Order: sequence, then structure tokens, then C-alpha cells
Amino acid sequence: MPDETPSGKRKLSSFQIIILGFAGVILLGALVLMLPISSSSGEITPFNEALFTSTSAVCVTGLVVQDTGSYWSGFGQAVIIALIQIGGLGVVTVAASFAMLSGRRISLMQRSTMQDAISAPKIGGIVRLLRFILKGTFLIELLGALVMMPVFCRDYGLKGIWMAVFHSISAFCNAGFDILGRPDNLFPSLTEYVANPVINITIMLLIVVGGIGFLTWDDICANRHHFSRYRLQSKVILITTGLLILLPAIFFYFCDFAGLPFGERVLSALFQSVTPRTAGYNTVNLSAMTSASQAIMILLMLIGGSPGSTAGGMKTTTFAVLLANAFATFRRQDDAHFFRRRIESGTIKNAATIAMMYFILFFAGATAISVAEGLPLSVCLYETASAVGTVGLTLGITPQLGLLSQIILIALMYLGRVGGLTLIYAALSGRNQNIARLPQEKITIG
Repeated sequence: MPDETPSGKRKLSSFQIIILGFAGVILLGALVLMLPISSSSGEITPFNEALFTSTSAVCVTGLVVQDTGSYWSGFGQAVIIALIQIGGLGVVTVAASFAMLSGRRISLMQRSTMQDAISAPKIGGIVRLLRFILKGTFLIELLGALVMMPVFCRDYGLKGIWMAVFHSISAFCNAGFDILGRPDNLFPSLTEYVANPVINITIMLLIVVGGIGFLTWDDICANRHHFSRYRLQSKVILITTGLLILLPAIFFYFCDFAGLPFGERVLSALFQSVTPRTAGYNTVNLSAMTSASQAIMILLMLIGGSPGSTAGGMKTTTFAVLLANAFATFRRQDDAHFFRRRIESGTIKNAATIAMMYFILFFAGATAISVAEGLPLSVCLYETASAVGTVGLTLGITPQLGLLSQIILIALMYLGRVGGLTLIYAALSGRNQNIARLPQEKITIG
């Protein structure tokens, strides 16, 4: 039976609170971005464009229909970065933070919702973890801004302070929004800094730190260099993240950027390997990369970051569990395992379900956009992978898409951020579960 209050009203589950919280912030952000004060021209922004921008910001994606640097005013950009910060930390985490700062006691229900929102293993110590997340987030974003500030101030004067703060928050939250665009140079991302090691390395570090997850930070701070003491999840995340950065970077180095000097070529290969999971910045023209490299980037976008992080995607742990299960099957072993620890069957089932949902959303969305816009499917697959993985990379077609295609991308960004299973659990919350088991019969696989 669903939980009910004494008055007989049904309580919302933690999963329903999460999805409604994100939806509410997105709608409020869209209404504020529609105001004349939010655009540099002083005109009212159409609702569909404001909604697309707000969804992209809260879902920390980075796909845009208007150039952030030239279209939005300083107020509009401040609204966007606030939405990015809320989306990166999570709506529930931000709400609990305000409750804690106001001196109110965080209820058991709020703690349970926070546990689901940040993928914490247990409800105990959740308030301590919240304080750690807030302190760590603002400290890292401040350090990132201070490191980039001299470069931006050199190029843009005092405006460089705002640019350093904006890009530091955007990078840490894996959002991919930039404000470097001008009326004569729209949607540039970080292409003018392709040879700048300070901007490249700082942005990459912010992306990785934001994308490995709050619990992994906690493990690293508690156990430091004693890797053997880390939780199994932290070990899997760190190793998978390292391989997903290194291997694609080597491929990109040899298959792309041949015309660049050695240093720029290394930075470009590394940056384009880091950013698909799930940051959305680019320092080179993505359309000029080989088809094979674009296909690898699509896979990286779908994988995304890690659980309980600012990143989206189906998550590194999902990908790792699927690989471990495949290797166990190849070896005719009954159980998948990591570091001499068996993975429970329910985890493997969830991983397979999440991966299937992402692939269905990614392919169905691309097919619909291809039909609606008359565009090649390969280009549309790149955009929908970027949307459902909450990445923000684009081959340049998003600003030209029609209303139907924009709605498809909005839905994909939202589903990619709140998580497919979260949405299903919210929809089915409180329904009776049938514990009876049906008769079993075998079918042939493969």
C-alpha cells in the first residue's frame, strides 16, 4: 500500500520528489528566462527557446538554441549558471542545504530522498556527506575560477572574472555552457583556447572531478593513497574512468588532429576524450573529426559519468558491470566479479535495463528527428546521444531544429538527467508487487 498522511493524502515517494523537483525548477527557470531582462536585446524570449535553455541548464547538458554569450544578458547568464549549479548538485541536495542552513532539522523522509538523489549506500551519515559535498563543490569551483582568471582577464579585462567563475561552475557541473560567443562568432565553445594548457588542463580536471561522484571523493579524502581500502564502487569508477579517458585519447591522437603541433595535438586528443563524459565543451571542430572518432564519442556520451556525480549518462558503473558480466559469460562462470567480490544478480539486471533504455531513447529520438528534419541519421544520432547523455556536444544542427525536434531533445535531456529507472520507480511507486512466480521455460540465446 502507498504511504499516506494522517489526513488520508498519499505521500510522494523519494523518486517522485526527485522528478517533480527537477521539472519544477526547469519550468521556473524557463519563465524567468522569458523575461525581457534576461536577453541582451531586451525582448521576450519565446517559451520553447527558454524552456530548451532551462532544461539544458538544469539537466547540465549544454545543448542550446541561442548562443549563450551573445543572446543572453548578464542577468540571463546568471540565471543559467544558477540553474546549472542546482542541476549539478541536484534539486534535493540544494533544498536540503537550505533547510540545514536555516537551522531546521532534516527529516527522515528528506534523508531518504537525499540518499536516492546522490546514490548513497546508506542513510546514516547523510548530513555529514551533504556538508562534505557543499564544501568540496564550492572550494573546487573557486580554485578553478582562480586558476583560469588570469587568462580570461588578459583577454577580456574585468569581464574575465565573470567568465572564469561561469566556466568553472559549468565545467565542474559537467554542463558545457560557454559565454565566449559573439554576434560575429556564434557557438565557439573553447576553440580559441585549443593551444592554451591552463584552460585545457583546468577544464579537464574540473570535468573529471565533478564526474567521478561525491562518494568517490569521500573515499579518496578518507583513505587517500590506500587504494585497497576504497569501496568496491570507487575502485570500479576510478579504473573505468581512467581507461575511458586514456584509450579514446590514444585513438583520437592517431586518427585526428594531424595538422596540429605535438603539444596541441596531445591536449586536443585528451580534451576530446574527457569532454564527452559528460561535459559538452570542445576545443576543435567536431565535424572535422573522422566518422570513427565521432562514433566513439557517441559511445562515450551514452556511458557518461559516475553515480552520485554532476554528470549524466547511463554511468561508468553500468558499463563496467555489463563488461564484467560478459567476461564471466565468456569464461562460463556463474558470477560476474570485481576485485574478488561477486556482483549480485539484481545489479546486473538493473545495468542491462538502464543500458537498453538509453539505447532505445537514443535511437528512437534520432530516428524521429531524422524523419522530421530530413537530416542524415548519423548526425541525428550524435545529437540525441548528446541529449540523453546530458553532454552538450553538437555537430551544429541543434540551433536549426524545428519545434518537434526541440521537444524530443528536451524530453531526452530530462530523462537522461533524472534517470530512466527513477522515472519508472516514480510511476510505479506504491503499486502492489506480485510475489508469485510463473512456470519456467528455457529459450535459446545467441
